[in-house]
Amino acid sequence: MADLSIDFVGIRSPNPFWLASAPPTDKEINVVRAFEAGWGGVVWKTVGEDPNVVNVHGPRYAVSYAADRRVTGFNNIELISDRPLRTNLDEMARVKRNWPDRAVVASIMVPCTEEAWKNILPMVEDTGCDGIELNFGCPHGMSERGMGAAVGQVPEYIQMVAEWCKHYSKLPVIVKLTPNVADIRPAARAAKKGGADAVSLINTINSIMGVDLDAMAMFPHTDGKGSHGGYCGPGAKPIALHMVAEIARDPQTAGLPISGIGGVSTWRDAAEFIALGSGSVQVCTAAMVYGFKIVQDLCDGLSNFMDQKGYANIEQMRGRAVGSITDWQQLNLNHVDKAVIHQDLCIQCGRCHVVCEDTSHQAISATKDGMRFFEVKEEECVGCNLCVSICPVPGALSMRTLKAGEMDTRTGHPVVGKYANWTTHPNNPMRADSHA
Repeated sequence: MADLSIDFVGIRSPNPFWLASAPPTDKEINVVRAFEAGWGGVVWKTVGEDPNVVNVHGPRYAVSYAADRRVTGFNNIELISDRPLRTNLDEMARVKRNWPDRAVVASIMVPCTEEAWKNILPMVEDTGCDGIELNFGCPHGMSERGMGAAVGQVPEYIQMVAEWCKHYSKLPVIVKLTPNVADIRPAARAAKKGGADAVSLINTINSIMGVDLDAMAMFPHTDGKGSHGGYCGPGAKPIALHMVAEIARDPQTAGLPISGIGGVSTWRDAAEFIALGSGSVQVCTAAMVYGFKIVQDLCDGLSNFMDQKGYANIEQMRGRAVGSITDWQQLNLNHVDKAVIHQDLCIQCGRCHVVCEDTSHQAISATKDGMRFFEVKEEECVGCNLCVSICPVPGALSMRTLKAGEMDTRTGHPVVGKYANWTTHPNNPMRADSHA
């Protein structure tokens, strides 16, 4: 059976699943229940200076739904912990003492001054926690006070605070990054320059979840007024995976440990984050939607997958997919795919025909011999994958790669079994040999 235990920058836990800093990790009672359910670790909900912050006494959460009422996205306007600092620290110490085999990481957010970090770090370290996570990602409420994402959007601040933390604390330092930037790499590079042991990402994305069209007011609101919140959940996963991969494949940050966060709801989600370089995986929305026991499915599923693939431990699969990601101009322009409809599985719903006819390349016919019958017209198919993506029957549509020498009936040219990309393409006026 695969070994799920991890050693993430010296922080050990029996499995890679940590609850992210959020309401589920705000109190001892929650964290104990999580550990009893099987979570490998927690990042304690962000603590700050006293007097503690004040949350709104109205809606803090909102969700977006799929047609079947499944939660596809989650939004919150929660601030950091609104309990006294001492209360959090005492509970953190007690939890770590009673659960020594589980990871307890303290998330911290204080004003961007050396004195503030110097003051809080010894108090946090005294709890016996395993590491600290610098919350440079929260996009609402605290950022307007010069903290959270306001720091995470300025690489110089990230490096400066990371240096302070490494100077005043012996604990591993994890910098939690904000996705509300154009390019995640400068922030990660700054964290590394500052001596951070790892980065975690992503925090939540600036968002407004909806508008009440009767009241003509954003939803949710407090006493008639609303504010943007932080978006997370399954809808955030593709953005998170992209940013994790950018850091994993950036020569300047390659090898920097990553704790992956963003829409992890299943073992497969977690495996994808690990395949792109994450050494641990943090979860929040799925726990808030399904409860703490979801970790049992996460562990069982990941363990079974690793057994099937022959991975003995997390490290053997970590980062395996990073090398598959490249820039667009490096893609093989001589590669040709065509869609294939498997008639034995096709239910004749016609969705592939409709979307291809209306929005793509008119490459699927709808009738044959006067009967309803869907078939790919290879002479029109560009291999865009839209029909495969929207088909409601798994396996009824797939992509076929043309072999070298096989005729591409759309272009009228045989497939060239040789790699060639945009940097040398004859149509590229900036190609490498264009000025030769």
